[in-house]
Amino acid sequence: MNATATFSISYFVIILVLLLLAIVIYLILRLINAERKNTEVAHQFQLLEGKINTLQLETLESKLNPHLFKNILNSIQSHAYQTYFALDKLSNVLDYILYDSRNKYVTPKEEIEFALNLIEINKIKVSPLFELKIKSKIKESEPLYEQKFLAPLISIDLIENAFKHADLQSADAFISIVFEFKESTFYLTVSNKISNRSPMKKEKSGIGIDTLEKRLKIIYKDNFKLDRFIEKDIYITHLKINLLEHKTKMLAIG
Repeated sequence: MNATATFSISYFVIILVLLLLAIVIYLILRLINAERKNTEVAHQFQLLEGKINTLQLETLESKLNPHLFKNILNSIQSHAYQTYFALDKLSNVLDYILYDSRNKYVTPKEEIEFALNLIEINKIKVSPLFELKIKSKIKESEPLYEQKFLAPLISIDLIENAFKHADLQSADAFISIVFEFKESTFYLTVSNKISNRSPMKKEKSGIGIDTLEKRLKIIYKDNFKLDRFIEKDIYITHLKINLLEHKTKMLAIG
């Protein structure tokens, strides 16, 4: 092989190597650009998801408050002779709805006090023979008991559902509501004997449990548990929210 042929082969090899190197560099640049775009898309998706969750939560809460007002006023109207007592409790409820519930979070203490006032208003609908059992198992020394990590109005749906589906004029019926706060965990257990009569269905009423589940999923992700079941003729709902885990994840994100 002469020198000219050897040079031609060497030149061809160099051109081929340079071409392959250019292709490799081009592919690397395309890969880097694709990863950058994927990162931007993922970031935009997270922002969009956050906006959607916020919008969903605001929509749910905007539906919740008018529904609550309507039920409270219906309760007061049904027994005018107890209006003074009911209005006193209503004043506390309205303060909570108008001011405290506008915050993203309230303390477990504030939410429980609100729920107890709400129960007092609902009591005017029941027969004097009706058994209404309210228990509070609270450790006030718990660190998170007076810290704002509990979503406001989270107890409404379970309580109102019990009053809706129990036979309030029956002597052998009952409603049991138990509040508990221990180890930085909020518990609410509501049970009632199911009425043989179908609850009255009102137009545009009944946001209820569906709203609660949506709010819990948006706010607490996997840091809550909501169980609903029937034992014989007793309907039981149990809500558990681990505020310590929720707080830890919030601090990690923020």
